[in-house]
Amino acid sequence: MNKKGQSDLWRYAGMTMQLLAGIGLFLFLGLKTDEWLKLKTPIAVWGLPLLFILAVIIRIIRDTGKKN
Repeated sequence: MNKKGQSDLWRYAGMTMQLLAGIGLFLFLGLKTDEWLKLKTPIAVWGLPLLFILAVIIRIIRDTGKKN
């Protein structure tokens, strides 16, 4: 593997770790929010990580899109 391939590999590995850490953080925040609001249905546990994933997808699309 050449230097460019290794650089890309580490870049994407870092992005993956950030994504997993972010999902874990937002899951924890969702649990605490649902617990604090005393909700029977886990609305924040589902909503917060989904909003995070949506934001990450939008960021990736903007970063990898065409530059004019």
